[in-house]
Amino acid sequence: MDTLCTVAECNECDFSKLTEKPRSLNMDRERQRSFDERSLSELSIGFSPRVMTRSADNANANFSRLVIDHNPDAPFSPGRRSGFNTPRSLIGYEPHPMVGEAWDALRRSLVYFRGKPVGTIAALDSSEEELNYDQVFVRDFVPSALAFLMNGEPEIVKNFILKTLRLQSWEKKIDRFQLGEGVMPASFKVLHDPIRNTETLIADFGESAIGRVAPVDSGFWWIILLRAYTKSTGDSSLAELPECQKGMRLILSLCLSEGFDTFPTLLCADGCCMIDRRMGVYGYPIEIQALFFMALRCALVLLKQDDEGKEFVERIVKRLHALNYHMRSYFWLDLKQLNDIYRYKTEEYSHTAVNKFNVIPDSLPEWVFDFMPIRGGYFIGNVSPAKMDFRWFALGNCIAILSSLATEEQSNAIMDLIESRWEELVGEMPIKVCYPAIESHDWRIVTGCDPKNTRWSYHNGGSWPVLLWLLTAACIKTGRPQIARRAIELAESRLLKDSWPEYYDGKLGRYIGKQARKFQTWSIAGYLVAKMMLEDPSHLGMISLEEDKQLKPLLRRSHSWTF
Repeated sequence: MDTLCTVAECNECDFSKLTEKPRSLNMDRERQRSFDERSLSELSIGFSPRVMTRSADNANANFSRLVIDHNPDAPFSPGRRSGFNTPRSLIGYEPHPMVGEAWDALRRSLVYFRGKPVGTIAALDSSEEELNYDQVFVRDFVPSALAFLMNGEPEIVKNFILKTLRLQSWEKKIDRFQLGEGVMPASFKVLHDPIRNTETLIADFGESAIGRVAPVDSGFWWIILLRAYTKSTGDSSLAELPECQKGMRLILSLCLSEGFDTFPTLLCADGCCMIDRRMGVYGYPIEIQALFFMALRCALVLLKQDDEGKEFVERIVKRLHALNYHMRSYFWLDLKQLNDIYRYKTEEYSHTAVNKFNVIPDSLPEWVFDFMPIRGGYFIGNVSPAKMDFRWFALGNCIAILSSLATEEQSNAIMDLIESRWEELVGEMPIKVCYPAIESHDWRIVTGCDPKNTRWSYHNGGSWPVLLWLLTAACIKTGRPQIARRAIELAESRLLKDSWPEYYDGKLGRYIGKQARKFQTWSIAGYLVAKMMLEDPSHLGMISLEEDKQLKPLLRRSHSWTF
């Protein structure tokens, strides 16, 4: 049986026709209210919005004029365009010459299906074998989508959302095993038949991926992007389509199903997310847990309050409370908590046990004691029975800030850590996907001697420019734009000259990755999104959620900010 899922021309149902009716952005008061900050008490679950006022560091003269005064009752304005179509930026200086080059490169990466743009290709490097870099990846398209939304071009994002939704509905098999109905594709490509003059979409749900692992993160990114589209345009008609509502419910059904788990976190295989090769992230990786948390919060405000929607809202709320407590209690690490773990007793058998996961103190890696600053902290990579992965993972920690999985104090502690360990985490090219690298015997055991993930390369401590947009968003949310500006300046000194590499190698990120593709689309889009957010901080509203006080657990531990 052919395991590839195709969307044939004669069978395709174009959902976009259902949303062609123009919708005024000047909607009634209820529609004007921001989706994520609407009072969730309306959903009968007692959440409440919070008005945030953040100003930049007083020493930062340019940014100090841009105070983010986030009014939850004000709609997000999609009208302000940046970069390629704007001669001057919001704060009055000429855009960097790289911005125009980046927009040209991004537009060259567009993929069309039946005359409509439906995504961006992973990379346009003609000097290397294509492999699957000629496909549209769900996770890769997110920064491209945000760039187009921030530039007032939402149509391509809507097309992408609808096409991937259509792919979700197809039967998915790997060998003789059928995947869950809600699984979103990792990627898709457009096949052109010049003889029959037809175009066909072909999706990969993991059956062609290295290691044959289904993408757990794709469904979460899809929900997050749907919310970003709704927030940016002020148009809820796309999210309210029965097909989109069903798509969300199918994704949620996969991750909210009951089983043998004793934790609210999601159990995952290695290679199920951005780190899509064997890197010891199996178990409960921080990247998946943070995306899971953010997707749940986005779905909570996108789901309609009909009979089916209400059932899922109740399940989401219960899971959010449990997940929030679990992550803040057991994944968080600062100097005080590190010292507590160092002094743990083992073999405790009681519901009052302090060392609940029976972590052996002698298993703590030596590097973590020097890496942990007096002020600072982060969510560690993984927590499971008798196992704590103390590595720093950039994506998970940035998403934790943006989704408000991290408290305000924890968010500031994460930024303190980045500033304190700048050389280790940023170096000469932002930013390390994880730190530190796995070396020697550990590398052989954990990666299976993976020649692509050697020390300080690729997923094993490599530096990924795409993460610049997440770092910038986290910096803006925590009121530290000067950190983002410093990182962007580093990137601008190299990216264009080096032809937009996929990643950099070395402890400092000094060398273009040994197998890095050039003209990597998400490196280009990540830079553009970072620039546009720094110029116009109101863009942050698309991908940021404020903390809900009803979710905040009572943490009895001391944290780094108390020193």
